[in-house]
Amino acid sequence: MAQTPSTMVELGTPAPHFNLPDPDGTVVAMADFADKKALVVMFICNHCPFVKHIADEIASFGKWAQEQGAGVVAIQPNDIFNYPDDAPAKMNQEIEARGYTFPYLHDEEQDIAMAYRAACTPDFFIYDEQRLLRYRGQLDGSRPGNNVQVTGEDLRRALTAILAGEELSADQTPSIGCNIKWKPGNEPDYA
Repeated sequence: MAQTPSTMVELGTPAPHFNLPDPDGTVVAMADFADKKALVVMFICNHCPFVKHIADEIASFGKWAQEQGAGVVAIQPNDIFNYPDDAPAKMNQEIEARGYTFPYLHDEEQDIAMAYRAACTPDFFIYDEQRLLRYRGQLDGSRPGNNVQVTGEDLRRALTAILAGEELSADQTPSIGCNIKWKPGNEPDYA
């Protein structure tokens, strides 16, 4: 199982705009979250064992974050031709099975993943009210097979601080996951 870390984009970077469809074709844009105090952007997929390991906590975190007043969106960036388990119909099954309460969008062209410099699934980003990057990194220290309990503590702690207007340490731990499955010839310079 390949282990690809987050690129750890520079803190303070503005959030790239997105305008992507959910599995049913409803388009969701970053502007739809304009009234939210923070925005959590997660790059996930259905088939990756790293995502499967924490998917229930992703669902729980997403619901909790929305209750705190944050916007939450998940984006599936993988090539669905070579990875059909990540196709929109399967995304709908995942939404239903996990109880995702946030939009789960399909980045078919992979340009949004590139704009965010997402490298792996899962990859997490939290932006403040001005949509400047305040956190990028892991959900928590749990990985498949390491016997660390899945808690979401790193992401929950970061969002709590951001919503309270507190400064976060720049010492943040990269997420680790499967590399994004780029379409042939679409691999970015950082992959």
